[in-house]
Amino acid sequence: MTAAAIAARHVTYRVGSTTILDDVSIEVAYGRLLALVGPNGAGKSSLLRVLTGDAHPAPGEVLMDGAPMRALSPRELSRRRAVLPQEDQVAFAFTAREVIDMGRSPWIGTDRADLDIDVMSRAIQRADVGHLLDREVPSLSGGERARVSLARVLAQDTAVVMLDEPTAALDLRHQEDVLGTARDLARDGRAVVVVLHDLSLAAAYADDVAMVDRGTVAAHGSPQTVLTQARVEEIYGTPVRVVADPDTGRPLILPRRTTG
Repeated sequence: MTAAAIAARHVTYRVGSTTILDDVSIEVAYGRLLALVGPNGAGKSSLLRVLTGDAHPAPGEVLMDGAPMRALSPRELSRRRAVLPQEDQVAFAFTAREVIDMGRSPWIGTDRADLDIDVMSRAIQRADVGHLLDREVPSLSGGERARVSLARVLAQDTAVVMLDEPTAALDLRHQEDVLGTARDLARDGRAVVVVLHDLSLAAAYADDVAMVDRGTVAAHGSPQTVLTQARVEEIYGTPVRVVADPDTGRPLILPRRTTG
C-alpha cells in the first residue's frame, strides 16, 4: 500500500462569509503525481494552500505523515515540503543564482548543507536555467522567471513538492520539461501535487487527477476515469471531444469548435 504523505480530512475553508472549500477529503501519496484541475474559481489553488499548511481549514485538519500539520514549525515544514505559488514575485534585484540558492536556506546548519552544490546543480539543469544564473530576476521574461522559481523549489529538495500552475507562462517545450520533471520526482518516491488548467497535460503526466468544482472534489481517480467527455462538459460547461493519444493511450481533451 502506498504511504500517504499528506491527508486532508473533511476540510472546510472560508474567506469572510464565502465558503471556498466545503468538506473536502483527499490524500497525496508518496511516489504519485496528483493533478488538481477544474474551472476558474473552483478552489484548486485554495485546496493547494490548505495542503501546504499556508491556509488553515475550519473545521477539518491536514495531516503530514499521519501527524497534524499545524503542529509543525515553519522551519520543519520548509524541510518537508516545497511550494511554488501561483504568483512568485521577486521584488529586489537578486540574480537568478541568488534566488535558487534561497531554496537551500532550510538546510543551513544541518548535515544536508553539505549537499548544496550537488542539489543546486541538479535543480539548475532540470529547470534549464544555467544560462540565466547571472541575470537579475526582474530583467527576465515571465517564462524565465517561472523556471528560476521552479529551480528554487527543486533546490529545496523536499519529500513533498507542490506546484501551482507551473506551466502558465511557459512555451510548449518547457511545459513538457516541467511536467516531465514533476513526473520524475514522483518516480523518485516523492509526493507531487500540481495545479493545472491544461487537462491534456494533466492526463499525460498525472497518476491521479482530482476534479475540483465549486469547492468540492467532484471526482478523484485515474486520468481515464476522471477526464470523461460527460464530466468535462458538465463541469466546464463547454463541448469537448475526448480521444486517446495515439502515442500513450492517455486522454486528449479537445474543445469542439465550429468555423463560419
